[in-house]
Amino acid sequence: MRKEMQLNTGDGSIHYTVAGNGRPVMLLHGFGEDSDVWKYQVKALSPYYQLILPDLPGSGLSPFHAGNGSMEQYAVQLIAILDKENIEKLVLIGHSMGGYITLAFASKYPEKLDAFGLFHSTAYPDSAEKIATRQRGIEFIRTHGSKAFLQQSTPNLFSENYRNKHTDIINGMITQYEGFEPGALIQYYEAMIGRKDRTAVLRTFERPVLFIIGKHDTAIPAEQMLQQSHLPQISYIHFLENSGHMGMWEETAKTNDALKTFLDGVYIN
Repeated sequence: MRKEMQLNTGDGSIHYTVAGNGRPVMLLHGFGEDSDVWKYQVKALSPYYQLILPDLPGSGLSPFHAGNGSMEQYAVQLIAILDKENIEKLVLIGHSMGGYITLAFASKYPEKLDAFGLFHSTAYPDSAEKIATRQRGIEFIRTHGSKAFLQQSTPNLFSENYRNKHTDIINGMITQYEGFEPGALIQYYEAMIGRKDRTAVLRTFERPVLFIIGKHDTAIPAEQMLQQSHLPQISYIHFLENSGHMGMWEETAKTNDALKTFLDGVYIN
């Protein structure tokens, strides 16, 4: 089963895809991406689980909503999808910025989650250095546009080894997303700058939490993820030895195995 949906959420609309059958799992993409970033996981996991794949506002087929961007607001829009699909509880896994939204969702709606996962993401707020980097990114986007920004930033998401071997794939990703609305990228950056410390969510959540960590991740360093991985009561930790920030592409088979092991542990064991 696969269906494409465009849902009016009251303050705009959001597009999402439903693929497969079984217990529900939402995969939430990150900054400068859309739901297609999970294409290899959809193929591997949809025979076993019902996958819900939103395009965040301003990404993919979801229109940009100016002035409506915080992690909490994005979490509310996910609830609209669950209501539409009559889903009472699910597993939510977020990549990078999608992990920040996942944590906001877990803070606001813990009763809706059987488990959640942070895929190259963190519960820590931005440091002063990170805020300064994002602010420079905002100014670059305003001055040069989305295409130039993604040309500069996208290769750094991958490990050096992957960059050297797969320039065609990375260039294809840049081409796929170069038409991003600049306002959407700026709104995402502002939302990331303004997000809260969510380590309390990790400490108080009573069900399983997944951490997928890239050894060569420069956006969310492995050390930072390892520091917080002991906070939940039940942690699953998968370390991708050859990945940067895009493990779902860099080490697809290992990522798929890690996700299925986690989901089977939540729903089957």
